[in-house]
Amino acid sequence: MNTNPSTLKLARSITKAASKQTYYTIGLLVDHDRVAEAYFAYAYFRWVDDLLDAGANSGQERSDFIDRQKLLLDKCYRGIPASDASIEEQMLVELINNDTSKNSGLQSYLRNMMAVMVFDVERQGKLISQSELNQYTGHLASAVTEAMHYFIGHCCYSPQNEARYLAVTAAHITHMLRDTFDDIQAGYFNIPREVLDANGITPHDVQSDAYREWVHSRVQLARAYFKTGREYLNQVENPRCKLAGFAYTARFECVLDLIERDGYLLRAAYPERKGLGAIVRAAGSILPALFVRHGIQSVFNPAPVRRRASR
Repeated sequence: MNTNPSTLKLARSITKAASKQTYYTIGLLVDHDRVAEAYFAYAYFRWVDDLLDAGANSGQERSDFIDRQKLLLDKCYRGIPASDASIEEQMLVELINNDTSKNSGLQSYLRNMMAVMVFDVERQGKLISQSELNQYTGHLASAVTEAMHYFIGHCCYSPQNEARYLAVTAAHITHMLRDTFDDIQAGYFNIPREVLDANGITPHDVQSDAYREWVHSRVQLARAYFKTGREYLNQVENPRCKLAGFAYTARFECVLDLIERDGYLLRAAYPERKGLGAIVRAAGSILPALFVRHGIQSVFNPAPVRRRASR
């Protein structure tokens, strides 16, 4: 990758400041010739995510900012010079300028991750439909999965089928259940409007029987998707990519265990595992961390998928 030294320095600095674990894991698992791209990809969306979260920004300011980023992405892929790009935005510009493959995994990641962030800005304070929720999760699953295969073992075989995205889809379902209380406080409601209307409840009625029944159905769906996702990962050729995938899914399956143990009554917070085992799992979470926002916090950071895609 041809990079501007100052832009690469910024990308490394943002990544290391946000998560030393992410910073070092990129060097550990990412293909050597794509390490610089991984820093750019993580740091750019980390920067975007932090600005969107800044409490001083109004709703309109957040909308204007993400609209600018979306337009910048579109212009760059159309070959239009970005003469007014800031040094942070230049990370995205250089990524795209070096992306010479048509319909690459990198482009899929960038476009789908941008769609996730746009949706998060638009949905704050609003109820969402099941269709919107499915589309949201679909964008995140595509972003994370394609990034993982792009950055880790990109020359190796991986199946191209619908099962490709199910492990991350399950992770995002789990992530939104896990972060329910934090999301509600921030104005993000992860339960579909149809479920609320059918049962006469609100997003705040987390302890109601109807809400718990919905949680039960989501846990069952996530379990089924994880099962198929593991079968898919067993067919992935590159051992580093396979490790990343299995470690990433294992972290979220532990959350499902706790939810089931609690009778599908969600907790306000779920503990992160610590120790050597957690470090190994975190190392495997590599690319998912590239997906900051609501659903996948730090490609290499086992912290929440964000909300804060997972997000």
